Amino acid sequence: MAKSSTTVAIAILATACCARALAQSAPPAPDKVWHSKAESGLDHALAARPEAKYDIDAAKVYTLAELIDLAEQHNPETRVAWQEAKARAESVGIAKSAFYPTLTAVALAATVREATLLSQYFARVTEGLFIPTLHVDYLVFDWGGRSGAVDVAKANLLVADLNFNDTHRKLIFDVSSGYYRLLNAKGQRQAAEVSLKNAQAVEEDAQSRLDNGLATKPDVLEATAARTQADYDLQAAVGAEDIAHGNLATVMGLPPETEFQVQDIHDLPTPTAMADSIDKEIDRAFAQRPELMEQVARVRAAQGALKQAHSAYIPTIGFSGDGGLARGYGQLNLYPGTYAQGEYWSVGLQMKWTLFDGGRREREVAQAKAEKRAVEAGIDALRDQIGNEVWTAYSNMKTALRQQQAAAALLEASSQSYDAARESYNYGIRNQLDVISAQKTLAQALSEDVLARTQLLLQVADLAFRTGDLIQKAPPAPAQAPNQTQPQKVVP
Repeated sequence: MAKSSTTVAIAILATACCARALAQSAPPAPDKVWHSKAESGLDHALAARPEAKYDIDAAKVYTLAELIDLAEQHNPETRVAWQEAKARAESVGIAKSAFYPTLTAVALAATVREATLLSQYFARVTEGLFIPTLHVDYLVFDWGGRSGAVDVAKANLLVADLNFNDTHRKLIFDVSSGYYRLLNAKGQRQAAEVSLKNAQAVEEDAQSRLDNGLATKPDVLEATAARTQADYDLQAAVGAEDIAHGNLATVMGLPPETEFQVQDIHDLPTPTAMADSIDKEIDRAFAQRPELMEQVARVRAAQGALKQAHSAYIPTIGFSGDGGLARGYGQLNLYPGTYAQGEYWSVGLQMKWTLFDGGRREREVAQAKAEKRAVEAGIDALRDQIGNEVWTAYSNMKTALRQQQAAAALLEASSQSYDAARESYNYGIRNQLDVISAQKTLAQALSEDVLARTQLLLQVADLAFRTGDLIQKAPPAPAQAPNQTQPQKVVP
């Protein structure tokens, strides 16, 4: 007996140790990183799910519209929003199903043996039953409880649909801003290459004049320092372009190292004036911004919830019934048993009215009213926020317009100044420092011109993002008389 008890104890201890070894636990100490076996299982599960990729032509020059189209097809955020909207659509069907009766098939099988007192003796009675039935439940009337649930489900579906549109709005802006930032980085790299060539030309001029006895060694050293600085700036611009390219690829749902080409900034038109007044821009934002429409839909959901809460005060009327066949077997003592069968049904009509619930219904109504008022207040707060966003974007675009015009004038003046300085230097009228200064000014002007153009396009996209124009169909262009020009809004 002692040996068997020891064996049982060992078995129990081994089982407990195995269970503890297989169980997941917290890190044993706070002072170092800890990797559990469960974490390695997650690594295997993640490795089994390959990274989503799609083909893109590395030689093709993609426009912004084509990049947006690719991103909308392949970015995972749009798929998430789509599936959420589909789930909300199914919830509407679930809420509507409450208006229909529920029909259930039930099969009951039971056997029992008991002693029954007959006169002064107990008789052994054996019974066996098999009852297949159909059970029906139907809520006939509930004073708005089900219809309130349908209203809530429909409002939530509308919220999901609007969120789906807003996901596309944000994605379009992310692609647009990534595209313009890539154009800026690409333009800065091109400007840095031009600056390096100019610095090399100045260095060559200085070396040639030194060889001919017309310049000094410090002049060549100054030119060499300017050339190396230009080379340094070029390498920084190349790195910034690589980062901007990777950011745009990531937004499009591609690995950051994916190779593809985009349009050059010089191929894109730039606006010359504001298309609408600030009042029209703000009004359009109020009519188009999806998240503002979402708040209105949430008010509808809150109204449906309030309707449900009020319905709890009214009695509900329901119907239920069962129908089927009952087949049974019975035996008394050791006498021969017998079989029998017959119809089985029951019907009931129930009225249910909650008379007291400790204040639950009052609090549910109060809660629903408070939530409705909170959503309504959120509309006013969001309206103020959108108005400020549009105002800021509008002001930024006006500033970008002026900066672009100033940058273009600066570039033209700097180009002329650099050409004149080099020519004067060759004639011995200007010194080396004047040429290097003009070359640096031209390099800065090239950089600022690219930055001003891309910033203007980025601010156009930002204004379209803030007003909701990015997800609206462009209206047909109005007919114009010959040689008549009008300011145009550039919407990516």
